Amino acid sequence: MADGAARRLPLKFQIGARTLATIPRRLVCVSFSLDAVLAATPPILPPLPGDADGYLVTSLPATMLAGLDRHGLLAFVRQRYVRYHVDLAAGEAAWLAGLSGSARSGIKRKAKKLAAANGGALDIRRYHDAAAFADFHPLARAVSATTYQEKLLGSGLPDDVASVRHLESLAGEDRLRAWLAFIAGVPVAYLCCTADGKSLCYTYVGHDPAHNELSPGAVLQVEAMRDLFADGRFARFDFTEGEGQHKRQFSTGGTACVDVLLLRPTLGNRATVAALRGFDSAIALAKRAATHPALTKLAKKIRR
Repeated sequence: MADGAARRLPLKFQIGARTLATIPRRLVCVSFSLDAVLAATPPILPPLPGDADGYLVTSLPATMLAGLDRHGLLAFVRQRYVRYHVDLAAGEAAWLAGLSGSARSGIKRKAKKLAAANGGALDIRRYHDAAAFADFHPLARAVSATTYQEKLLGSGLPDDVASVRHLESLAGEDRLRAWLAFIAGVPVAYLCCTADGKSLCYTYVGHDPAHNELSPGAVLQVEAMRDLFADGRFARFDFTEGEGQHKRQFSTGGTACVDVLLLRPTLGNRATVAALRGFDSAIALAKRAATHPALTKLAKKIRR
């Protein structure tokens, strides 16, 4: 879950994908895998190095929050979400049966539309070993460069030497699965997943926004799921941290989780926690206010 080393990380004041400001802190990251989340494994925090400001614990099952040993540190819940997953052992038929009728019809409609744009047939290509990954990476990088994940979030498919070698090694160990969707021979969406124990993780994903109306990412996700059900290599597909409509739609289960900051109780860290708490509360209040019927009506009038 952690290597015990502290890393310099930005604590973000963020609205959607836009970061307004950051406060850097040196943190030891303790991340729960899906296997650990489902097993409800109690967290064991490694010793805190002298140069570290504290810990960042991610995907902690919410039921464990009250019993977390805080070691006398300031604790602040930064994010709450459901960590969604798909039980691959259940099989494709059970997975499809568990989707809503509108979701199933949407899958068929989107696949048909993408196929029509490609001359009548879907062009989905699989890359599941080291040799294939060498072909996949430059094609997927071309797509990644166009995506909001890379432009706004800095989470596109990496192209630095160390990261590429790591992904190549995973592919060589049968711990990577990757896919590309093409239109007229040009890649328009990619999915690159890495293994963590018995789970395959939703690691890098994106599609060319020029083709938004064709939903290539959604179609690629469904085709990837079909491959994984047939593959039988993994027990679960892990949608990892954070939420999203597609995660809720395609999952078969989910666990309520939290991300927790644990900081040394210095004056600077107390001020940081107070600022983050105030900012997050203001954003939450603004979101609730935006859903008020009166404000919704006013927004519609303004748009007219």
